[in-house]
Amino acid sequence: MTQRATTEAWVRGYERLWRTPGTDGLAELFTTDASYLPSPWATPVVGLPALAEFWESERSGPDESFTMTSEVIAVDGPTAVVRVSVEYGAPERSGEPGAFGSRWRDLWVLQFDEDGRCAAFEEWPFAPGQPDGHDQPTVPQ
Repeated sequence: MTQRATTEAWVRGYERLWRTPGTDGLAELFTTDASYLPSPWATPVVGLPALAEFWESERSGPDESFTMTSEVIAVDGPTAVVRVSVEYGAPERSGEPGAFGSRWRDLWVLQFDEDGRCAAFEEWPFAPGQPDGHDQPTVPQ
């Protein structure tokens, strides 16, 4: 299997696990000491127990209504970059449909170990209407 195909399979496994009750399957996708960075400015979640707790706190439940599409953008050795689009169909996640947070476009930077499990996950999430920094005043150096 190519590195691109391995990455595509991993992303399918991630979505499948998000839709599955519990977190027992995390060890299939992540190393025991995996680092999970949910945004560029967040403190990393490290290790499977912490990741399981974070995972459950971030989803409404395995029956959460959403659609997800993904495209592998680049693969270089153990590193992959994936563009992910998620649209939540239920208002319990973000207020009214179309509200801030109901649609996301993410970039995932993944570092895999030799067994194909993710050792480092870095997410760059963006939502419509989210401040992007372009409207911020320039700070003099």
